[in-house]
Parts: sequence; structure tokens; C-alpha cells
Amino acid sequence: MNPCELTASITALANSMACRLSLDELSLWGTVFTQLGDTLITIATQKAICQRARQSEEL
Repeated sequence: MNPCELTASITALANSMACRLSLDELSLWGTVFTQLGDTLITIATQKAICQRARQSEEL
């Protein structure tokens, strides 16, 4: 999937959810997905730091 297809799919999912969920449910899912994204970025950053540290030790 290319970046344009990915963002179009995400937008379609958001619009579909917005048509079916209450305002409270939308707020909750928005918060859930924000936390998920933040957590994934934290994990990716930690992995990158650990990988660079291991590479430095190998030199």
C-alpha cells in the first residue's frame, strides 16, 4: 500500500466510525488511537536507541 492509499484508508475508516458512533465514543476512540500512536513511537524510538548503542559497542 502506498502512502496515499494508506491515508485514504485511514480517512475512510474515520468517516465510517464518525457516522456510527456517539460523540463520547468518538472522543474515547480518538484518545485510544492517540495513545496507541504515542506508545508505538516510544517503542520505535527506544528500539532505535538500543540498536545504535549495540552498534557502537561493536565498533
